[in-house]
Amino acid sequence: QVQLVESGEGLVQAGDSVKLSCAASGRTFNLYAMGWFRQAPGKEREFVAASSGGGATTYYADSVKGRFTISRDNARSTVYLQMNTMKTEDTAVYYCAGGRRYSASNSENDYMYWGQGTQVTVSS
Repeated sequence: QVQLVESGEGLVQAGDSVKLSCAASGRTFNLYAMGWFRQAPGKEREFVAASSGGGATTYYADSVKGRFTISRDNARSTVYLQMNTMKTEDTAVYYCAGGRRYSASNSENDYMYWGQGTQVTVSS
């Protein structure tokens, strides 16, 4: 059974940096893409970042490009989301997602496993 467990800072100020982690278990980690999505209050869940199985290919939402970095440590079966220059509009529940295949994707439909979500709140 595949499990994804997120961890990371909950409350930060605008301009701060936060790093989220997602530890995976239950399948061969480096064979599958990993992604991060987020859902703000009253909004639909949206794509944030994705990494291919090997980590060579990454995609980002325009709203986070240049500020957020996705990375993965395949030896530790862990994916990270480094978030810099945080903005109040980054406030959301952040979800780690495990892909259906090796290639990175920005579509929720290409992910079949989801973490429980971790709240990140950015205050002004």
